[in-house]
Amino acid sequence: MSRERRSYLTLIIILLNTIIVFDVNAVTCNGKFANPITDVCWSCLFPMSIGAGKVSTTLNPDTENPVSPICACGTPIPRIGIAIGYWEPMALVDVTTKPFCMVNLGIKVNMGASYKMGMVNASQGGISRSFYDVHWYKFPLMLWLNILTNATCLEAGDLDLAYLTELDPTWHDDELAFILNPEAILFGNQVAQASCAADAVASTLGAKIINSALFWCAGAQGSMYPLSGNVQNHIGGVQASTLLTERMAFKLHRELLLWDSIGTTSMLCSQYPMPIMPKHRYRYQMINPIAATGKVIGCRPFGASTATWEAGHEIPIKGEDFGYLVWRKRNCCAL
Repeated sequence: MSRERRSYLTLIIILLNTIIVFDVNAVTCNGKFANPITDVCWSCLFPMSIGAGKVSTTLNPDTENPVSPICACGTPIPRIGIAIGYWEPMALVDVTTKPFCMVNLGIKVNMGASYKMGMVNASQGGISRSFYDVHWYKFPLMLWLNILTNATCLEAGDLDLAYLTELDPTWHDDELAFILNPEAILFGNQVAQASCAADAVASTLGAKIINSALFWCAGAQGSMYPLSGNVQNHIGGVQASTLLTERMAFKLHRELLLWDSIGTTSMLCSQYPMPIMPKHRYRYQMINPIAATGKVIGCRPFGASTATWEAGHEIPIKGEDFGYLVWRKRNCCAL
């Protein structure tokens, strides 16, 4: 190749790299900072319980609570406490097609151009597909507002960006994700997938037994597997982003980064690793682009259908960035 042709080729490569950098970093990141007061559906805290007795009434489903209101923690001399149960806001989740778009912070971080852009493909054979990145933040809201004075019953720490899927190769490749979920091969059949219809109904109606047993199902959203950002059957932005929020929680449980408490009297003093996510102990609420704070639409169990509330919660054309607040049931011994 002549020197002149090499010069032209070099110039073309430089121009192409410039265009790619511009395309990735110039896209608009839609979102706003999650207001910890006005954007939170505070009715999601309920029901609360002391032992097996409810101290509040609500339409929201609840999980198993210890029978006795009395508990004890610590060795060698145990301290006597009260067994309480409530739902705690514990994490913020971004779901975005734009790398490093921090939806719930309202900013975009420029990390260069060598990252996979998200997408929503047009319908092919009647099926649309999509890919989103997800960010997981620790969000110990109850501790900040000092709503409960017992620190052992609260998510501790500060607002912290705990996980970025842009840096996780398993999120971008279904085959690599198989390393985390090898059991998916057992559920890749029509019988196992058909059972997800029962999970969808149970989740939407608030039942907890079927919802937890069919752990490979994401209810009305589809399948928990693969643990990647690929949505094989994209129905809408709200449905797809909800599915990936649930998948991310499952993924963090599988990686032992998320632990959970258990509603039995003997296991209230700490949290425990659970590689299979207990779905019935989670619920979610949309924060971005439009905060869902109503009693009915603001508190949705994992797997529940989005068809009953998604209308008006996705901005046309530019509504591809979503933010959610994740709530988790907390059982503990308040000392």
